[in-house]
Amino acid sequence: MKKSVLSICLIAAVSCEKVDITGNSRDGSIELVTMEDIAKVLSSATLEPCHFREVHDAVTSSSECGYDEEYTMYNLFRNPGCGVGEEPGSKAPDGEYANPLRRVFEEYYSSGATKSGPSGIAAEEYLDYIENSGLQIYWPFSSFWDGETAPVITFDPRADVSVNTGWYMDGEGVVRTVMVTEELARERPVWVINGNDDASYVSLERMRRENPEWMQGGALVVGTKAADSPTCRTLVLKEFTMNRNYDSWFAGASEFFVKMGSVENFFASTEAEMYLYDPTITDFMVVVKRDQVGIPQTLNTVLVSEWTQDLQSCALMIIEDDGGTQTSWNCTAVVKYNSKSYGVELKIPYNSRDDIVWRGSLNRKYIEATDNVTGHFGDVDIVFNILEI
Repeated sequence: MKKSVLSICLIAAVSCEKVDITGNSRDGSIELVTMEDIAKVLSSATLEPCHFREVHDAVTSSSECGYDEEYTMYNLFRNPGCGVGEEPGSKAPDGEYANPLRRVFEEYYSSGATKSGPSGIAAEEYLDYIENSGLQIYWPFSSFWDGETAPVITFDPRADVSVNTGWYMDGEGVVRTVMVTEELARERPVWVINGNDDASYVSLERMRRENPEWMQGGALVVGTKAADSPTCRTLVLKEFTMNRNYDSWFAGASEFFVKMGSVENFFASTEAEMYLYDPTITDFMVVVKRDQVGIPQTLNTVLVSEWTQDLQSCALMIIEDDGGTQTSWNCTAVVKYNSKSYGVELKIPYNSRDDIVWRGSLNRKYIEATDNVTGHFGDVDIVFNILEI
């Protein structure tokens, strides 16, 4: 029986669109609280230094875990000061945040101050809605904070604009209005209320932490070394560079998902068995912040652990996510068996409104000829590397 280890590689990079919570919900029901509502609640409250520190602790933790500078409303209510990817309960429950930011919302809605939403809605329903809304506080350039200055608070207008209204409370307790731009966010702290779409995914940085045995940059093993092979040639995604931002700055960073499909340890004794495969897809997420445009992100992440002579081509697809109904790109990866080439069919899912940055087939000769050379794929640059281990 001839053994043929087949690895089929595909890459899909996605910049996530934030959740839509203005107007009506996805199921057609009325939204109780919008992003603008939350921005106005926070800007009209007398925020204290402990509130600034709580948000800064959370967004810093999120960033260190491989996510954007974000503090989800779920963590704000359930795990004060806890960032995305951080273990719940890692902050001391007593005394760490004696006056957590969630109390601003509790006091506001308990007072009956809200005029929006249907009548007869209890404060608990508003609070529960906000907690589970998928919204967050996004703090761009949070590392520039001086530790004292209060933020201007705005929201994602969900439009292709670079300016939006924001509010802050001055030293006399008066709420002031200011037009907020990305340049202003570089000069003074700005909190943007927007939607979260990455907290449910495991970032590459989290994978690195949870799997310390991986090579530097992380590794996703999608095959095994052949017993009769003295060395193993491994295809690695060495660097990934985003050359432009895909969304308005209010939406924050771009979340790229790298996906791989493979058929592992494939045994075939007849040609008919070539078609008895069950491709699997493994993925991880890499967040590229807005100020990292044009800056190579070192990944050193394994794409195909055994780059065998059997694999003749692989499928590559890079998309920017804009939602819509799910469809798929039907593509073919070519492998060899008994000196004959076979096309292995794959379906790569994406959404109907997605911007397709690049898609096509990459053959073995191209990948091997461009080893350690930057390849241009639309507005994304990739460096492949083949290692012998």
